[in-house]
Amino acid sequence: MQHQSDSIVIIPTYNEKENIEKIIRAVFGLDKCFHILVIDDGSPDGTAAIVKGMMSQEEFADRLFIIERSGKLGLGTAYITGFKWALERDYGYVFEMDADFSHDPNDLPRLYAACADEGYDVAIGSRYVSGVNVVNWPIGRVLMSYFASKYVRLVTGFKVHDTTAGFKCYKRRVLKTIELDKIRFKGYGFQIEMKFTAYKIGFKIKEVPVIFVNRREGVSKMSGGIFGEAFFGVMRLRWDGWTRKYPKIAE
Repeated sequence: MQHQSDSIVIIPTYNEKENIEKIIRAVFGLDKCFHILVIDDGSPDGTAAIVKGMMSQEEFADRLFIIERSGKLGLGTAYITGFKWALERDYGYVFEMDADFSHDPNDLPRLYAACADEGYDVAIGSRYVSGVNVVNWPIGRVLMSYFASKYVRLVTGFKVHDTTAGFKCYKRRVLKTIELDKIRFKGYGFQIEMKFTAYKIGFKIKEVPVIFVNRREGVSKMSGGIFGEAFFGVMRLRWDGWTRKYPKIAE
């Protein structure tokens, strides 16, 4: 059975053995056909082996893929590796999504519709476009994330509410146009930088309201260093916004 799709969902993993099979089955259970690319950073818990076991099953063979990297190389580089992989193939829509169910797979078709049907170039699964839609997060974490997004808007003049969101759909031409090798940030700053760059180039961005649920299984990867990168990186982005020559939109 051929599973053709115009969409690839990139899921970076590090020690997600509790979640990975469930999230893959949830995505493949949707009415719309999506392909999945897992990028595993050398998980010692056997996450990659679970994915490869599923790939050997006929029902998943032509729509589930994996890239294994040695060691924790950072979220940003994982996504850029995935973007380049997707661009070498014929996918028209490229998604970013976490493995831990904090992003609801049922929202994927809504992000897809914003780009495929409504004509947007980037769709962001936004926690803050209609209040604060976060479940099970410690209040400190909610405040840090919420005010980080406010801070980014203040410093950059960028109108997106949820600048650190990691649940997104890009049209192919966005990733072709953004000079991926010039993206500097590795952690949460990567999410801000990608959105800001798309905005500066002139792409149309839509925020689609989603509910973000804190992970039920496994361990959170948030750290102070990641937050510091985002905090100081935003000032750097503002400076870039004034001084850098951004590429023209590729058709």
